[in-house]
Amino acid sequence: MSEIKDPRVLFAAERTLLAWGRTSLGFIAFGFVLERSRFFLVSLAPEAASAAGAARVFWLGLAFMALGIFAALYSTRQYHTVLGTIDPDAFPKGYATKGAMAVNLIVAFLGLVLTLGLYVGHP
Repeated sequence: MSEIKDPRVLFAAERTLLAWGRTSLGFIAFGFVLERSRFFLVSLAPEAASAAGAARVFWLGLAFMALGIFAALYSTRQYHTVLGTIDPDAFPKGYATKGAMAVNLIVAFLGLVLTLGLYVGHP
């Protein structure tokens, strides 16, 4: 346990979690856009777009989405671990630490739903 009773340590850990949350959202959004771009490519040049190329774009998009899900889950786990090392006196009275973790878990869950929906709907 940390001997530092400074709430700035808690707030720094929370800012790090929120930064990872934004990163995971970025990965999920980029993966979705990448996966959807195959339709745009096929509509622009149907003769040039090969089935293998479209499949690569599909799997690459899903991989980025999976990376975003992993980032959200792993950063939440890391934050929870850090919370256990912070001295209880460093927590401001009435300050809730679970909200940021809940948001990250919701992002991970919705990313998983989106990824599975695209996978199941893939021809």
